Amino acid sequence: MHRNVSKYALIFLFLAASGLVFLLRNIHTVENWNCHTISALYQLQSKIQSSIIPVNLPTFYHNRTFCAHLGQKPSPEDELEERYLLDSVSWPGPPSTFTALRQTSDPVHSLFAILPTKGGKEWHVGDQLEVLVQMHDFQGRPKHYGGDFLLARLHSPELGAGVAGTVLDHKNGFYSALFPLLWVGSARVEITLVHSSEAVAVLRRLREERPDRVFFKSLFRLGFLSETTVCNMCLPPDQQPLCNYTDLYTGEPWYCYKPKMLSCDNRVNHAKGGYLKHLITNKEVLLFQSGVNIKVHIPALGLDRINVLPARKVEVESSSRKPESINLEPSGYYYEDTWRPLSGVTRRQFNSSSAVTRCLKNKLIYMYGDSTIRQWFEYLTAFVPELKEFNLHSPKNVGPFMAVDSTHNILLKYRCHGPPIRFTTVTSSELRYISNELDGLPGGPNTVVALSIWAHFSTFPVEVYIRRLRHIRQALVRLLDRAPGTFIVIRSANLQALDQEVSLYNSDWYSLQLDKVLRAMFKGMNVLLVDAWQMSLAHHLPHALHPPPPIIKNMIDMFLSYICPEKKKSQL
Repeated sequence: MHRNVSKYALIFLFLAASGLVFLLRNIHTVENWNCHTISALYQLQSKIQSSIIPVNLPTFYHNRTFCAHLGQKPSPEDELEERYLLDSVSWPGPPSTFTALRQTSDPVHSLFAILPTKGGKEWHVGDQLEVLVQMHDFQGRPKHYGGDFLLARLHSPELGAGVAGTVLDHKNGFYSALFPLLWVGSARVEITLVHSSEAVAVLRRLREERPDRVFFKSLFRLGFLSETTVCNMCLPPDQQPLCNYTDLYTGEPWYCYKPKMLSCDNRVNHAKGGYLKHLITNKEVLLFQSGVNIKVHIPALGLDRINVLPARKVEVESSSRKPESINLEPSGYYYEDTWRPLSGVTRRQFNSSSAVTRCLKNKLIYMYGDSTIRQWFEYLTAFVPELKEFNLHSPKNVGPFMAVDSTHNILLKYRCHGPPIRFTTVTSSELRYISNELDGLPGGPNTVVALSIWAHFSTFPVEVYIRRLRHIRQALVRLLDRAPGTFIVIRSANLQALDQEVSLYNSDWYSLQLDKVLRAMFKGMNVLLVDAWQMSLAHHLPHALHPPPPIIKNMIDMFLSYICPEKKKSQL
């Protein structure tokens, strides 16, 4: 008897759900239903949804080629470029998986030494300082292979000076850090272990095998009925039907699991779902310990500082050896807390709102990307009182945002990039790919475009980032072809504070890999690269995903110096 009752209950529930869907799809006078009817509908929907929403998230295939078929097929030239880029960010790994923490890199037992110059122990402006680093494990034994992720900085707190060093991995446990000597006075060496080679191997595996470790969701709604499903760049197709939201113009893939009762057309928004936990073993957890082996300084053998003398009258020929570096050649340095680029744009200081206003007069400024470019929007609207933010009723920290100075004819806009984007909730209609937005701009000498796209791609294979940047680059080429005077500014990735959890999703190692790809893909184009990576590494303030105001101010000064270069004095 009980089985028959359950059987009839299920049949009744199915018929009720079917009737509900039919009514919601076809009856347009739902607003006139009385409160008792609406209450009953909500109760029924709650019962139905509780029985169909999956408890567990989808299981991904641990195969880096799982999503390889997604998106538009690249041309032979694009495939060749991709192979070159992937090779350029290849990273040496440990010879085998580690068996115990004691066998991995320990910053406390490791050491560095400042190497003397050929002429003795005098250093002058214009020389190159070389530092030798030797890595040891927790037992104090020298390591005999490379792959550790190190950062190097030369700085002088009393002078407000700092420059990023170039790190060379000799792949035998030794590393060289090279610094240009750019100021007179004290200069202190700082070498930091960000991750051991063993930890990097774990991060690389996670990136290739678990691109789902940050998952997304979308809400679907029709009338009073709503459902939420899991979304991502690729989803296993054998678990349940998919909604395909692949962009028609770029071919950028995006999928959601199809709701049980609603249509794919009923999608309302996009949001970050959360972070998968327990992705690494208990033994691997030991590789990611704050204060132990994540961003810990390595001690010096002997002195950790030098005194730099003025430049020699007769320059000594520098070494012809140019090592292959895992970091980047210095693009600039700080002096008196002011960023001084070593090439390209001559930096001006915009210390008053009136100076910024004069520069941006009659300009249309479009900012696209993640929250690190949104910081620029927020800085400018806070620093320039005349830039009044227009209320678009956008969600806080999501956008889109717009500010206007009608007196000086300035328009400033910000819009986040398309998925994957880990913002709280973005309306589906506001999800725009940067390349499509660029194709809608007329451009010209009064148009400025600023881009930053990196932080939300750290959990995906590098090929995903290459594909996105390729679409943006193609759109920029089209924009510059039809409007050559358009100003293009690209903001690079920056360092951030790391602990165990952040490391598994947003490690600086992921950011460095993406940053090298970005620089290579836009090299040779008529764009300004604002080097946020080195500006955050060389500065004395702690690393942060959203750099503090002094660093942002230096970035904005570089941005404005590109738009409004220093006027050359006429020759008499």
